[in-house]
Amino acid sequence: MIGVDVGGTFTDVFVLNEADGTATVAKVPTTRPDQSGGFLDGVGREVEDLSEIAVVVHGTTAGTNALLERKGARTGVICTEGLRDVLEMRRRDRPRTWGLRGDFEPVVDRRDRLEVPERTLADGTIRTPVDLTAVQTAAAQLLERGCEAVAILFANSYANPQNEAAAVAAVRDVWPNSHVSASSEILPEIREFERFSTAALNAYLQPEISGYLNRLKGALNSGGFDGEFMIVQSNGGVMAVGTACRLPVRTALSGPAAGVIAAGYIAKCAGFDNIITGDMGGTSFDVALIAEGHTMLSPQTSIDFGMVVRTPMIEITTIGAGGGSIAWVDKGGLLNIGPESAGSDPGPVAYGLGNDRPTVTDANVVLGRIDPDNPIGGKLERLDVVAAARAIDNHVGEPLCLSTLDAAEAILRVANSRMAGAIRLVSIERGFDPKRFAFMPFGGGGALHAGAMLAEVGIARAIVPRYPGVTSAMGCVIADMRQDFVQTINSLVAQLDEPALSAFMQDHVDQGMALLDAARTTFEAREITFELDMAYVGQTHTVPVPLKASVTGGKVMAPNRVEIEEAFDRTYHATYGRLLKNGVRRILNLRSAVTGKRPKFDLSALAPTTNGPVEPVALRQVHFGNAWHETAIYDRLSLPVGTVIKGPAILSQPDTTVLIEPELQGRVDPFGNTIIEPLEEE
Repeated sequence: MIGVDVGGTFTDVFVLNEADGTATVAKVPTTRPDQSGGFLDGVGREVEDLSEIAVVVHGTTAGTNALLERKGARTGVICTEGLRDVLEMRRRDRPRTWGLRGDFEPVVDRRDRLEVPERTLADGTIRTPVDLTAVQTAAAQLLERGCEAVAILFANSYANPQNEAAAVAAVRDVWPNSHVSASSEILPEIREFERFSTAALNAYLQPEISGYLNRLKGALNSGGFDGEFMIVQSNGGVMAVGTACRLPVRTALSGPAAGVIAAGYIAKCAGFDNIITGDMGGTSFDVALIAEGHTMLSPQTSIDFGMVVRTPMIEITTIGAGGGSIAWVDKGGLLNIGPESAGSDPGPVAYGLGNDRPTVTDANVVLGRIDPDNPIGGKLERLDVVAAARAIDNHVGEPLCLSTLDAAEAILRVANSRMAGAIRLVSIERGFDPKRFAFMPFGGGGALHAGAMLAEVGIARAIVPRYPGVTSAMGCVIADMRQDFVQTINSLVAQLDEPALSAFMQDHVDQGMALLDAARTTFEAREITFELDMAYVGQTHTVPVPLKASVTGGKVMAPNRVEIEEAFDRTYHATYGRLLKNGVRRILNLRSAVTGKRPKFDLSALAPTTNGPVEPVALRQVHFGNAWHETAIYDRLSLPVGTVIKGPAILSQPDTTVLIEPELQGRVDPFGNTIIEPLEEE
């Protein structure tokens, strides 16, 4: 089994040999604009014969990058008369809350948003049947203008998709490819803008993502691969390539989600239920929180301002503070980190590939924390320390009147402060005490900043995975197969049509099970979960109410109205500490998830098997605070289970560098993880 995670700077590969439980890893530079080159290079380094591969699971940032960089396909929209500008009006929000200026251009140009006569009312009644002649005329106009994809966006199609389905069929008859999206197929949920935005972004991504995935699949097959190829979704599950090509919007946070899934599994095996993850790659720092073993899911996210995607996603906070994030001084004399990144090409100044602006990685190199003779990634023989120091002097030291070392320390302090702020955002500001959590850093640069996060945020300890640089790739191998469904109900509980609710639940289960049946993966178990978005009448915000439904022989029976009211009261009281007297309960949406639990490999297979003496492989001067310290360098992968390394120390391995600062110690647990915590008093 192979997991491949393509990030902004590096492509990570995790290879699991199921026969003996051994694993190997690879890290190669990401190729742009076509990421398939780095993907195939990474796989080829570890596996010569592709026919030996049973499963390839891919976590990708292709969709995210296409949205952020506005590099999707030219897309057309056919919508209900009067709704041409929903994508532009949004929720009447603005990029900067207090800004007086600013603009927003939807991914679909106004000239390519065409209206047709049709109208479905909120109760599902069709007041105006769709004019199919107008629909086909609009489709022809969009084709003449060079549109590669089209989205059909009709009012209230969540309540009755009849008009939209007829329009989609008419467009598919004349459209030269399969890139036709309908809002009722993508998101049959109330709220016009969110539904329109999600469907339009799905169409915008379809040509790009489906082309990329089909190229990858073709290249793998031509090399002899005949196994299963799956894609990680933003919700942390995986889906078949065909589903990903049809619903590419579900890959918007594919790569970061895989890392969180792996982190949760590693932490659970190591005995930690509460963790905060910190994925530091070359471009960004992604933070997520897992409480009591449960990953936080968000019903929607904004990839960028105005680009709203409403589909279940692991709740991840991202800031531009990766290893390649550029340090710069603004006109007011303040030191900033990111959001601009040097990426993998040209990369940090120390790479010697043409960049002359200092990055976080350059600061770590100058301070001796990264070994210049053993850079990760395998492409470079040595890092240029002198060039990195010169760039820090020119862009940070001289403007702020700081020495080279002080400027490098300042870069790290600002970067650490920004990362700590992201951790506080997902923990303290949401009612979680970070002292109850462990921090799990991963990505190529995360383990260099673990000690700083413990000091800045007050977290008790850090858990560094066995292969932190390729944790997201490992998550691809671990992730379950999951399909999420939503359907707007929009009914008072007292007036609920119980048979209709059961029918919707049955339809979701049937669709989900059919997708699992079509997969070639063996599942250890299948799980079905339901929840209702509910609120009191008059309230805007809903609470997710877990629903207990009986499933016998594949047949679903929804709970009755009394049971639903009791479930709502329990959830609402647990959330707000009170119930509203005489409040009228309302159901907005049904959400269902069908999950196939994939077999997990035993993490203890990754643990070191050596029992020899623990000796440093070298000594190096490393700068901490305001002084140089003689620091022992260890080969991390050869450290026996139970080893305790006192700081300052550096644990080196091919995919990352682990920094143990003074006053801290590292302990190797039975799974090969390194637990970093304060020194034990003697």
